[in-house]
Amino acid sequence: MQLTSPSHHPPLDVDFVPAALWHRTYDGLVENDPRSSDLYLALTRKDGTTFRHHLRILPHEGRNRALNNRYVERTIKFLFWMKGGSRLLVAGEESIVSLLARLYSEDGARSFDREIVGQGIFGEPITVAACSREELPPPSEENVTLGRNLNGCRIGFDLGGSDRKAAAVIDGKVVFSEEIPWDPYFQSDPEYHLNGIRDTLQRAAAHLPRVDAIGGSAAGDYINNEVRIASLFRGITDQGIFERDVRPIFLKLQKEWGDIPFVVINDGEVTALAGSMSMGANAVLGISMGTSLAAGYCTPGGRITPWINELAFAPVDYRDEAPRDEWSGDTGCGVQYFSQQAVARLAPAAGFNFGDMPFPEQLLEVQKAMEKGHEGARKIYQSIGIYLGYTIAHYANFYQIENLLILGRVTSGHGGELILDKASEVLRDEFPHLTEQITMTTPDEQMKRHGQAVAAASLPACPTV
Repeated sequence: MQLTSPSHHPPLDVDFVPAALWHRTYDGLVENDPRSSDLYLALTRKDGTTFRHHLRILPHEGRNRALNNRYVERTIKFLFWMKGGSRLLVAGEESIVSLLARLYSEDGARSFDREIVGQGIFGEPITVAACSREELPPPSEENVTLGRNLNGCRIGFDLGGSDRKAAAVIDGKVVFSEEIPWDPYFQSDPEYHLNGIRDTLQRAAAHLPRVDAIGGSAAGDYINNEVRIASLFRGITDQGIFERDVRPIFLKLQKEWGDIPFVVINDGEVTALAGSMSMGANAVLGISMGTSLAAGYCTPGGRITPWINELAFAPVDYRDEAPRDEWSGDTGCGVQYFSQQAVARLAPAAGFNFGDMPFPEQLLEVQKAMEKGHEGARKIYQSIGIYLGYTIAHYANFYQIENLLILGRVTSGHGGELILDKASEVLRDEFPHLTEQITMTTPDEQMKRHGQAVAAASLPACPTV
């Protein structure tokens, strides 16, 4: 397939193949071939939650077979990490269904996704099966009514990889907030985590006359307040200890606080909610470029979805030799383009020789160089900005976006300003309709200081106050 050449090339990564342009070219081929056919998908979970999707593919013959396989595989990979589920039902071309079943088998190329999304989050490995269109289950999902509850005395907390934040909030007003350093990633004793969170809650509670509700956010996936997959606890490798002490850690804390309303969700979702509350707007996709790529989404109706929105693993670059993620083993996924890892990956081509320096320190050095006018540092941020512009267009194929909130350590300082400028240029030149539709913004000082904590504190409903 002859891809339309991008109008913008990342100066340090000129072979980048934007997913948005690949899809646009493929869709054009499908539209112009009257023999194109349908592929119907149902992505489901054990609890019956079902997401339905419809794809159009080229006639599955000759050179089209490779194009169809690429299109369907990359799209479904995106959907697994965006929506989340463990059972994929497919009605359509049977050889494509067979391909997907092999990819998501125990020994297949997507075995990581099979175990992490399937077993880790939803309690069973991903399976793929063919069925007729009539046998596909109907869509069934409910957006979550969480947040925007500001009545009473509340605690909001956020658990990060380097600090834990907390705020005491009375009727929406922050009366106390603090950040406490901690190092949870490689702690093998869950008591470290439990005692740290306990301490944070107690310190915030000391500034309230009572505690009516507690809401929190943390990196990872949480379902019904249970820890499913979370980097905060990756030092606990014994599965028995994880199941006994980590999975129910927040349920245990809730009991300690007298079973008051207590809600914990992914930090990306709280970021999107905080942005929505701060801006007074909905249809918000929040993207945080930090240690990894985190994301969250607030619907046009102002609700949080039951989706997992783990876009670090969603593919955005379709070249054959795209950068490989060392954890999942897949290529072209978001973490390699929008995180400290992206900065470190681009740094050698920009003239930096950091050796084994940790990624956060590499980012700091690049930021210092950017402030001094270093041309290589400037090219790093230009490259990330061009990645972002094309990837926003790709995200817009899956999300209804009116407001895009960009944050995270990678976006700090003049480098962050350049990222947004280059992304805006790409949208204006390649996707002008999105320029009119999407407003890009960064957090204001109020949101930076208190927005996440207030949004977290607002998660639980507390009707008796």
